[in-house]
Amino acid sequence: MGTITSVTGEITISPALTWNQIRDSAFNPRSPHYDDDANVQLHIEQDTVQTDDGPLQRLTSSALIPATEDPFRAYRLVEHVQQLLDAFPGHQFTGRLDCMGDDAGDLWRVVLRDRRAVKVTPQIIWPQD
Repeated sequence: MGTITSVTGEITISPALTWNQIRDSAFNPRSPHYDDDANVQLHIEQDTVQTDDGPLQRLTSSALIPATEDPFRAYRLVEHVQQLLDAFPGHQFTGRLDCMGDDAGDLWRVVLRDRRAVKVTPQIIWPQD
């Protein structure tokens, strides 16, 4: 068994990653190297650019998102976010991922501090009687 976690939010990437940078990434759902056990994935954007030779499809990624919208076992979420931070040192990452487990009080976030992915848990304080 294990804890199931709902993960929401996104981490933006600036400047956007090019297809050449992400083509073979284990976090690219369009790659044959995609890791089915990944806790996050690169959000792939597709736009059409007009060239002298006709329309060209350009694929980029400017965000890191949860691997699925459904709850999942997010045991390696912090590790996977850190792997992407380390893989692209010339890019700025901003944002957070909010996590809510299926047990009461199981709340946490993945935030970024000095290019480190950090798990943060809230403090629950009872009011004074």
